[in-house]
Amino acid sequence: MSLSARLRALAADPDFRAGARDMASPSLGLAAWGLVTGVTMVKSGLSIPLAMGMSLLVFAGSAQLTALPLIASGAPLWVLLATAFCVNLRFVIFSAQWRAYWAHLPRWRRLLNGYLSADLNFVYFVKRYPDAVPQRGQQRYFWGGVAVNWPTWQIASFTGILLADRIPPHWGIGFAGVLALLGLSYALLTERMLWWVAVTAAGVSIATYSLPLKLNILCAIVAAGAVGWWLDMRKARHE
Repeated sequence: MSLSARLRALAADPDFRAGARDMASPSLGLAAWGLVTGVTMVKSGLSIPLAMGMSLLVFAGSAQLTALPLIASGAPLWVLLATAFCVNLRFVIFSAQWRAYWAHLPRWRRLLNGYLSADLNFVYFVKRYPDAVPQRGQQRYFWGGVAVNWPTWQIASFTGILLADRIPPHWGIGFAGVLALLGLSYALLTERMLWWVAVTAAGVSIATYSLPLKLNILCAIVAAGAVGWWLDMRKARHE
């Protein structure tokens, strides 16, 4: 079967279409966030080639937006790496759960899936397949979501990079990005425990905002992680 025939068959697959349909609903918010990230990269002093490379290689908007002020302020490399690592700690948790679904795949497939997976990919996937065992159609569903999520982000990010100097500040594009991020975050808060973790992160971040080098973000992550761990242990004891 030729490549074009395989792609047509994949596009017609019901699991693939379901993944694409689920990911299409938050795509507008993802596009707004990607646009803001692209504009911010250029406004922070990155050249267009570097910004495009960062968009492709660092497929994590929160890590990009967190790292950019540190790069612009000349923060030490260890602070930059530590901050990006802490912001992306959630992907360690995601990966631990992905393993139950993908352990049978070749390593290169697992690495590729790991690069392409994002927060909402994980949320929709686990919602559709709550039993952490390999099942028929899982990969096609995942790739359906990827087919919408990855191009949406890259197109929006590249648009922001190329048009950064033409977008006037009074458009409030940064505020639009904040609203998009809040909307995406709200979609992830599906349990009461997660609400407590989110409130902790927000409170600590505001309380420590005056710290240099955006260290308030690290403080918020540590506090939220501690609260999440404590609530999880408490729930386990009660059960």
